[in-house]
Amino acid sequence: MLGGRIWEKFDPTSLNLWNDALKQFSPSCEHNKDDILPVLTAALPRSGVVLEIGSGTGQHAAYFSASLQHLVWQPTDLACNLPSIRAWCAEAGLANIRSALELDLLREHWPVSSANAVVCINTTHIVSWLGVQKLFAGVGRVLAPGGVMFVYGAYRYASRPLEPSNEEFDRWLKARDAVSGVRDFEAVNYLAAANRLQLVEDRAMPGNNRSIWWRKAA
Repeated sequence: MLGGRIWEKFDPTSLNLWNDALKQFSPSCEHNKDDILPVLTAALPRSGVVLEIGSGTGQHAAYFSASLQHLVWQPTDLACNLPSIRAWCAEAGLANIRSALELDLLREHWPVSSANAVVCINTTHIVSWLGVQKLFAGVGRVLAPGGVMFVYGAYRYASRPLEPSNEEFDRWLKARDAVSGVRDFEAVNYLAAANRLQLVEDRAMPGNNRSIWWRKAA
């Protein structure tokens, strides 16, 4: 009887309000999602599990999984970001999104043992260089042969000066955290090759960003 009265008093809108309170919002995610989606559509496999590393607010996980329903989306991030990711994914209400898992690049254990693709957006310039090294080592372990690793963000190239907007961005990153910063493409590509990842394409994107993806050797 008591349980019945509790159920009668339950207001479904309260769950939506709770989710809204948990959801964080990133203007950059909102701004770049429509530019990234066509590239992901071309780069990612036709089926399988996509491991997203550094899911952030969860906006990308909710948006991309809705448009790529032939893929199973597995968001991950540090524990502090999981409530927002889960709130965005719960609002999306899609069967092809798995519950967000904790993944700390500085720890050896990953909660996912295999994936058909890895997506990592605006993360390599945020984490330390050690984190970038561990990112590629982990992808080398879990990515299936023939699988794709996709990264998006600003990169520095030995063949040309860094764009003024990215120079400013690099200074802002390092002032915020001295171990972060815009990464050298050649150093990142070396890490990829060391982990059996072969460069497929490096595509210019709006705002002096890049979409870069590799395929794991069989």
